[in-house]
Amino acid sequence: MSYKLFIPGPIAVSEKTLRAMAQPMIGHRSTDFVALYQSIQPDLQALLCTTDPVYLSTSSAWGVMEGSIRNLTQKKVLCCMNGAFSDKWLDVAQRCGLAAGALKSEWGQPVDPEALRKELATGQYDTVTLIHNETSCGCMSDLPAIAAVLRQFPDVISIVDTVSSFSAMPIKKDELGLDVIITGSQKALALPPGMSLLSPSKRALARAALCKTRGYYFDFLEFQKNHESGMTPSTPVIPLIYALRSKLDDIKAEGLEARFARHARNNQQVRDWAFAKGFKLFPKEGHGSVSLNCFANTLKVDLAAANKALKAKHGFVIDGGYGKLKGLTFRISNMGDETTETMAALLQALDAVLAEQGVK
Repeated sequence: MSYKLFIPGPIAVSEKTLRAMAQPMIGHRSTDFVALYQSIQPDLQALLCTTDPVYLSTSSAWGVMEGSIRNLTQKKVLCCMNGAFSDKWLDVAQRCGLAAGALKSEWGQPVDPEALRKELATGQYDTVTLIHNETSCGCMSDLPAIAAVLRQFPDVISIVDTVSSFSAMPIKKDELGLDVIITGSQKALALPPGMSLLSPSKRALARAALCKTRGYYFDFLEFQKNHESGMTPSTPVIPLIYALRSKLDDIKAEGLEARFARHARNNQQVRDWAFAKGFKLFPKEGHGSVSLNCFANTLKVDLAAANKALKAKHGFVIDGGYGKLKGLTFRISNMGDETTETMAALLQALDAVLAEQGVK
């Protein structure tokens, strides 16, 4: 049977978006592609509140995440760690042979701006990595507060992963003074996986020009050179760009404020349901994600059995906890095209499944 994903990504893709991908192929060095590429730039810049370019990369977000530290780290990179994916960034940096330090927080705890300031004050670092919304534990760090700290260190380049927050809430890149914003296609944009977006500042491009080991595929300067001609350095995933164009049209039609409000409303709808059952949020209070919820399994539900029944009987799938939190937490996505009605259908199905385990 077919089923619908309410996991933190990939998420459900609409029929309209899937149809957009089925358009005839065009040459990636053709005037048709240049027109397509250039048509989406204003809307992407509007989503990030930036005048900086937004590059398209045929890769998962990890491609441009690794590429960013290779392009930008000359001295040492500080990895802010508070979950599985931010923890992984340190491993990636070390595998790239870069000098790297760790600013560690417990999973579910936000990155502490004051701890970041103290670490940067040592003068060891010229690059910082941060995951805005850590999906492994549903924890969202205070990006404006962190950006205020980063602005105190003009020699430090910031690289911010917004994979699961981009387009679900306001991210004001230029106002915050952030250097590099990264996101992926398969989260709140509700596209299939396989494409990432990358927006560097002029400072970041200047730093990249100094790096002799930035490689080719994720070379910022190659991206910029091709961007100026309305192209990508390598053959892009054209069907996903068609899908992105369609999604940007949807976002414009809905309106950014309405889109942000819908995500917040859906998120609260799920929290209200879970709190009424007796579950609690796993992340620190006030730092829960707006695009998903990660709940502590305080009721000792057999999550594997519940999810199996949810899929088999109702056609829905949620997440039963990531990594070391498997079985201890569960995650429900509300990002993308979801509405009050679609979230209500999921929650009604969860009611039935949990009732089988005695949870009312």
